[in-house]
Amino acid sequence: MYNILLTDDEQIVIDTLSFILNKNFSEEVQLYTALSGTNALEIVRREKIDIIFMDIHMPGINGLETISLIKQINPNIVIVILSAYDQFQYAQEAINLGAYKYLTKPVNRNLIVQTARNCMSLVDTKRGALTNNLELHEKLNFVSSIVESDFIYSCIFSNTTTDFSSYLEYFDIKDVPFFMCCIEFSMMEQNRRYDAYMKLKDILTSKSKCIIGSFMTNRVGAFFPIKRDLLEDDGEEASVETGADHQPDEVRAEGSQSNLETKQRELMKKIYSLLTTEITSKIRIGVSQIENDIQRSSQIYNNALTALNSTSAAGGLSFYVDTLIQNHESAQNKKIQDFKTRILNRIKVADAGSVTQLVSDYVNLVYEVYDLQQDVLKNTLIEFIFSVRSCVNSIIEDYKNEAFDKAFSILASTNDKTVIEQFITDRCLEGVTAIAGVQTEKSNPIIKKACDYIEQNLEKDMSLEQLAGYLNVSTFYLSKLFKEETGDNYISYVTERKLEKAKQLLGDDSLIIKEVTSMVGYNDQNYFSKLFKQKFGMTPSEYRETLKK
Repeated sequence: MYNILLTDDEQIVIDTLSFILNKNFSEEVQLYTALSGTNALEIVRREKIDIIFMDIHMPGINGLETISLIKQINPNIVIVILSAYDQFQYAQEAINLGAYKYLTKPVNRNLIVQTARNCMSLVDTKRGALTNNLELHEKLNFVSSIVESDFIYSCIFSNTTTDFSSYLEYFDIKDVPFFMCCIEFSMMEQNRRYDAYMKLKDILTSKSKCIIGSFMTNRVGAFFPIKRDLLEDDGEEASVETGADHQPDEVRAEGSQSNLETKQRELMKKIYSLLTTEITSKIRIGVSQIENDIQRSSQIYNNALTALNSTSAAGGLSFYVDTLIQNHESAQNKKIQDFKTRILNRIKVADAGSVTQLVSDYVNLVYEVYDLQQDVLKNTLIEFIFSVRSCVNSIIEDYKNEAFDKAFSILASTNDKTVIEQFITDRCLEGVTAIAGVQTEKSNPIIKKACDYIEQNLEKDMSLEQLAGYLNVSTFYLSKLFKEETGDNYISYVTERKLEKAKQLLGDDSLIIKEVTSMVGYNDQNYFSKLFKQKFGMTPSEYRETLKK
């Protein structure tokens, strides 16, 4: 079946052509008619036209203008010009625009029939070529998809001996930076995955020359080589390169890396927006950092997974670099909170010696973490002061100290670290003194005797059962009483006292670490060093070096 469009501003010409074509080709043709170029364009846009017979001179858009527009819509249409003007310039222009034949009116019936047959043969030839091209394209796509999936699989499970050279040559990837991402379709039905995957490929390849793997459960891995196509803003890149001769290498490298990371973020945000709009909002994407060594692709993909796992279960986009920063901040915040808890516990048992050193370490840590965030730094220290007052009030309900009330104004008015540390230390020691006075009056003689015994026998590995036997009380009663009176369980209290004693002994250079270990009741030096570092943030050797400095 051939769809033929007859276009002429004279109805009698259309009727004549229709009669000839229907009589000679009957069931082989489907005829459409148009009285103007505008009407012809509308039909071409709407129907799949194979052949057009068209007059040149028509009102509005003439035949030559119409041919030009039609060829833009469908370059495979076979066009025959019918004209009452036998002028060479018309014929030449029509052929240049892609017309197949230029016939002058009146045209005899046999010429119309033969021209139509020739046009049909040409349409058949074009259809065959198009079919062959589509088949070849499908085969190449199939092979390419297999290679892409195999490449992504190799990236994910690679090791230092994996040879990527054949893949890189196949994909024409030179020695360029790259990053990887992991895309997860959360809670997607099995029967929707194929359509989602094809849309995913269309979106990703429309934005970057990336390589996309196949589904692994509900996840798809992608490899993004960073060529100049990622750096869409050529002006920005040019400005970086223009000033390169006036900058040190390390400055240029840092600026270039920063520019790449910015473009990476912009690209992935666009992709994420398209995916959530066209497929589903419940898409999670983890993006790795930018890397130069393809042998590290397995680690880079794992970093993308780490970023993916930091996103919300409902969907989201996360970058590994941001995840690292968040994890670091979280670890530092936890460390600050742990220090705070230890100080408050030492205040509760009126341990002045430990409090002084712990406060110094705490202030140093807060300054280390929030050095570039002065508002956060001050707020953290002010909150700590209020926590100290609450701690003292939990033991002495009517405790009052005007210095605590002035904490906000004093800490806000100075940036002198020494002044701030001394102010905080003084408030803590005042709280210790107040609690010590109350505890002297109320102290349980059993716990006082227990603490004295522990202090005198720190070099021994002493169990709760042994201490209970010495005091002639049950272990259950002693454990309960110890927690109520000191705020710590027995093991934590003993460990705290041993490590504080170790700090004092490390100040004596005549003692080696092994001797200090033994003098505080530990047989394993590695275990002792681990406990020491957990509490003070450094090994015994490192602590001794700080004392020398």
